[in-house]
Amino acid sequence: MSKQTSRQKTSSEDARAPRILILHGPNLNLLGRREPEIYGHRTLGDIHAAMEARGRAAGVQIESYQSNSEGELIDRVQAAAVEGIEFIVINPGGYTHTSIALRDALAGVAIPFIEVHLSNIHAREAFRQHSYFSDIAVGVICGFGAQGYELALDAALARIRRS
Repeated sequence: MSKQTSRQKTSSEDARAPRILILHGPNLNLLGRREPEIYGHRTLGDIHAAMEARGRAAGVQIESYQSNSEGELIDRVQAAAVEGIEFIVINPGGYTHTSIALRDALAGVAIPFIEVHLSNIHAREAFRQHSYFSDIAVGVICGFGAQGYELALDAALARIRRS
């Protein structure tokens, strides 16, 4: 089991600053080495650093979490509701196509979220073309590699500012 957590820390940890949780599902800890022709050469650490820098510039707190365990991801989603997370960006990885339980957790906490995929899941194998999350997500971004996370963060920030 591999778990990675990262939380942006600022000198003015303002409890009123919007908080966004970036969730990464199974095998995303292998980014940069796992099938780079499909998933790219950027590592999960590279993605975390880019998201945290964008968050800092926008005045929001970013927390990133990766787990290969479905139960740990569900626990993290449920904790997000108690912690006051305002938005979630999630790449469920392989759980996209299998996890009704993770879908139920996201629906249960009612935190708006964007589903992100590095590859274009609609242009891949038939089993990858179905998502248990898309119909309850604010939006879906796929096929843009690591840039998809940045696009999702921009959309999340715009939505938070409108509310």
